[in-house]
Amino acid sequence: MTGAPGAELARELTARGVITDPAWHRALLAVGRGPFVPDTVWVGSKEHPDWNVPVTREDPDYARWVDSDFALVTQVDDGVPAGGEGWGRLPTSSVSQPSLVVAMLQATGAEDGDTVLEIGTGTGWNTALLAARLGDGAVTSVEVDDGIAARARTALEGQGFKPFLVTGDGEAGVPERAPFDRVLSTVAVHRVPPAWIGQTRRGGTVVTPWSTWFAPGSLLRLEVCADGTASGRFLGTAAFMMMRSHRSADPAGEWSRFVDEDDPAARPGSTRTNPRWITHRDEGWRLVAGHLVPGVDFASFEAKDSSGEASVFVYDRGTASGSWALGEYEPHRSEWETASCGPRDLWEEIGRAWDVWQRAGGPGRERLGLTVAPDGGQTLWVDTPERVLAP
Repeated sequence: MTGAPGAELARELTARGVITDPAWHRALLAVGRGPFVPDTVWVGSKEHPDWNVPVTREDPDYARWVDSDFALVTQVDDGVPAGGEGWGRLPTSSVSQPSLVVAMLQATGAEDGDTVLEIGTGTGWNTALLAARLGDGAVTSVEVDDGIAARARTALEGQGFKPFLVTGDGEAGVPERAPFDRVLSTVAVHRVPPAWIGQTRRGGTVVTPWSTWFAPGSLLRLEVCADGTASGRFLGTAAFMMMRSHRSADPAGEWSRFVDEDDPAARPGSTRTNPRWITHRDEGWRLVAGHLVPGVDFASFEAKDSSGEASVFVYDRGTASGSWALGEYEPHRSEWETASCGPRDLWEEIGRAWDVWQRAGGPGRERLGLTVAPDGGQTLWVDTPERVLAP
């Protein structure tokens, strides 16, 4: 099998212990990634960190990247690069890192005879792996971008695959093909769409990257229960691009786009919420804070001397409230000066979330899970679904 299309990646991922299911090993052997990667990809610029620059198939690095365990950006700015010479600001489609692709495929628990709905066809490589494993007729894939969908169809047909492809909004699923045994999303969401739960058979699984505005993306595996709810745990890191309908109004915006320190409506005040709390990097805390303080994000600026002081800005980048707040951190104080603007008291919300997390024992991500109601309501819990985390 050394001449198989995906032999190099299969060999690497098997040696690292990523592939644990022989059926997915065979699928990876059968489907090379190269034919699905477009002629141009985008990579971050060291000289201009806010931009992604195009790299074509003629570049010597291109072939190395295609055959290695790297994610590659395959579209920027929804297909219309914002900068000159094809430079892009916001990555909007990619071919995912192979080790993460395999982890997600295995997390679905798909078996012979299962049907799968894939949200986000992208390049079609993940779709081809599903089709190689389960058969063309078992795979339904939906892609929102017309151009990406057309290229994926061409690539799939060129490699002999004919799954059922739909161009449309993946948030709605594909009701005419439901119910599915498995739903697999290759885009991140803030809220698991009710349609995905409703279109999955009882006992089936939904696997998706899930993200708050504040927390890095996490891989979530849900099992659909008899009562129509779905519940499950976070499995690990999964940094994916957001579903278009779940993006911020300014997804590439820096903190300064959300904060106006000169706004005459800004109010001076004080808080007993330690401004350092929001900067804590524990992934469990970030999940809890992002869930309980919707839309929150932060920027922190350390004093240049050795005082330990910092100016910490928190702002709402997700719910369009226009709220922001500044906390002036000074060591050895129990109350800190603030300035705030907008209807939300973000420092109070952050303080309540910190209290919830601390009372639960400061759980890491591995102890956290999510339950999704049939109407889309979400509850975050620790250890068991009964231990809901709420202020």
